[in-house]
Amino acid sequence: MLGYLRGFDNDIFDQFESMQRQMDQLFGDWRDSSGIRSATAGSFPAINVGASPEQVDVYVFAPGVNPDDLSISLLQNQLTVSGSRKVDMPERAYRSERYSGDFHRVVTLPEDVDSDKVNAMYRDGVLHITLSRREAVQPLKIEIH
Repeated sequence: MLGYLRGFDNDIFDQFESMQRQMDQLFGDWRDSSGIRSATAGSFPAINVGASPEQVDVYVFAPGVNPDDLSISLLQNQLTVSGSRKVDMPERAYRSERYSGDFHRVVTLPEDVDSDKVNAMYRDGVLHITLSRREAVQPLKIEIH
């Protein structure tokens, strides 16, 4: 169908993609981040968030990151994960698709997380953050007699 593009140098598309990443880094991600597919293509690190009545689990997929280079903070219901990943690449690499450099991700959590009950564990390139929910807002189970 698009045979006339055969042989066209894909380098120009790579340049546009690189320029978009640079603009996102410079100005931040301005797109709506409330949907299920809230991360833009190429966002690093990828994040999954799951919730139950007892806790919220955040999984940050950050392979190649030294845990000492990670910073995690919680202010009200905003979880911030930042750090850096350094990837050794040849100076004249033809193509590089692995993210290298500083990163900063913010996740809005439910308002009932308990900031005193947070646990973080890094294993095999995955940072798992567990945030307990306040007991006062958990559903009350009523027994029938």
